[in-house]
Amino acid sequence: MAKRDYDILIVGAGMVGAALACALGQARLRVALIEAQPFEHDWPPESFDQRVSAIMRASQNIFTALGAWEDMCAQRVSPYRDMHVWDASGNGVIHFDSADIGEPVLGHIIENRVIQSALLKRVAALDSVELIAPASVAGFDTQAEHVRVTLDNGRNIDAAMIVGADGGGSPLRQQAGIEVQGWSYEQEAVVARIETSASHQETAWQRFMPDGPLAFLPLADGSSSIVWSTTPAHARELLAMDDSAFLDALQISFGDALGRMLSCGPRASFPLRMQHAKQYTQPRLALVGDAAHTIHPLAGQGVNLGLADAAALAEVVVRANRQHEDIGEHRVLRRYERWRKGDNQIMIASMEAFKRLFGSKMLAVRWLRNTGLRLTDRLPPAKNLIMRQAMGMEGELSQLARGKDLT
Repeated sequence: MAKRDYDILIVGAGMVGAALACALGQARLRVALIEAQPFEHDWPPESFDQRVSAIMRASQNIFTALGAWEDMCAQRVSPYRDMHVWDASGNGVIHFDSADIGEPVLGHIIENRVIQSALLKRVAALDSVELIAPASVAGFDTQAEHVRVTLDNGRNIDAAMIVGADGGGSPLRQQAGIEVQGWSYEQEAVVARIETSASHQETAWQRFMPDGPLAFLPLADGSSSIVWSTTPAHARELLAMDDSAFLDALQISFGDALGRMLSCGPRASFPLRMQHAKQYTQPRLALVGDAAHTIHPLAGQGVNLGLADAAALAEVVVRANRQHEDIGEHRVLRRYERWRKGDNQIMIASMEAFKRLFGSKMLAVRWLRNTGLRLTDRLPPAKNLIMRQAMGMEGELSQLARGKDLT
């Protein structure tokens, strides 16, 4: 067998790529983590990341098994114990309470940079993982027993396999010639941090508007992070407003569930798109996270799906390595694809149906969804099942998602 510089080369040191590097590094596999953008761990304590993620129980278990959860809590996490969802076009409302299923929380809202920072600190503590940044992949050549990767600085690296964790636009996926299916939602998500006069009560709030959902996610200091999905034209208008006009527009759209809108931080927006790679694997190559799939943020499942990918791929690779298999062979990597692709397709289809249901302006559909919300709210078994599934604790769970490391 040809001598290799590393066992696995991971492209992208975001939340999913860094989690995968930690999992593989803990199992003593030799990993190179390639990242185009250097990461800065220090930021002013009063500042907040504009991008946050709703971290479900399964993902929390993964972070715990990787030794990163304690550091995230030491930085800043915000639990949410309840969730209120209602329809702006009717009287449909549903309330989820973690106590109903005997759980202390439904999940945690965490700034993306806090997650990434904690994971990269764990990477730095693993002597079997090397972070190479800033660097990007200029090209790669798949050979019989290894993949040869050329970086933009001219360095060549040989590994048993390469993993694309480099986001929705994934240059690695494009270099591999893997096609994606998908479409634009014709929406943009406007994000900002908002101070309100009333407490968020450690509750996630989501109101479905005709142009898209408006979510208020609780932050640790008592403020909220909003994700306002709307038309691109409306998003541009919201970004162009001064703070006072924006807060007025937000108040009108959201109502007074959190009292008055007092102040807002910097605003930004990003386009929303559904896409799904036609294949997750090739010989000596695998895709995880947004490189494999992106979905609408209305249920906050995006990063959780990506972390589930990373946990499953790590388990497949570590098990194959212990059985003295070539971890880069397609028959090995296909085990990961079979494990994750079906679950991801179900989630993509569910989110698409949910978006279409709540995005419709037809009177009959509005009546149906409002009636459905009210009825479901009165059916504890149905609500409890929805909560358990949303926490990621149903189906075929990886070892990491159960809170057990791969050592």
